[in-house]
Amino acid sequence: MTALIHEGTDLPERQIRAVYDDATIRVYQAYSDEVADAALGKGTFVSPPFKMERMTWIKPSFLWMMYRAGWGFKDAGQRRILAIDISREGFEWALEHGCLSHADGDADAPGGFNKDLFPVRIQWDPERDLHLYKLPYRSIQIGLSKEAVKLYVTQWIRGITDVTPLAHEIHALVQAGRLEEARARLPVERVFR
Repeated sequence: MTALIHEGTDLPERQIRAVYDDATIRVYQAYSDEVADAALGKGTFVSPPFKMERMTWIKPSFLWMMYRAGWGFKDAGQRRILAIDISREGFEWALEHGCLSHADGDADAPGGFNKDLFPVRIQWDPERDLHLYKLPYRSIQIGLSKEAVKLYVTQWIRGITDVTPLAHEIHALVQAGRLEEARARLPVERVFR
């Protein structure tokens, strides 16, 4: 991870910010009602309807998730926004076993840059504000595949919460121009580590 400070801010260009404690870190995903209901009922993702063979992307940034899922209004496949508390050990395993989605910075990866060698992909995308506009610094997305998905589903998950109502509440406040109230409802994300 880079410590480069982005011009005009006091934040590094790339930095993990999340809700976390000594044991867990919170990530977000958006799913259909079918996947979300099954996961909430079992306390983990259930196959089917969850597809273990597909890459699944986890995001510690609440606002980046809101951008991706359109506050839970984007489409039926992303209607429900889940907060998933996973073990810190699992999250750190994912970081240690990942490669960047794009070759920059991974030229010295074992075997050259061959993404297929890694069960995890790391991607840095522009963080978002309450209006979902790009900010001048980036948030991490972590794509889990192969053994990482299995570990995520069977070992790492400590709890799942449906935060769709919170997303809709914050969205309504933003739409009404009540930005301070909206900001006060956001999950408090701190620099991780």
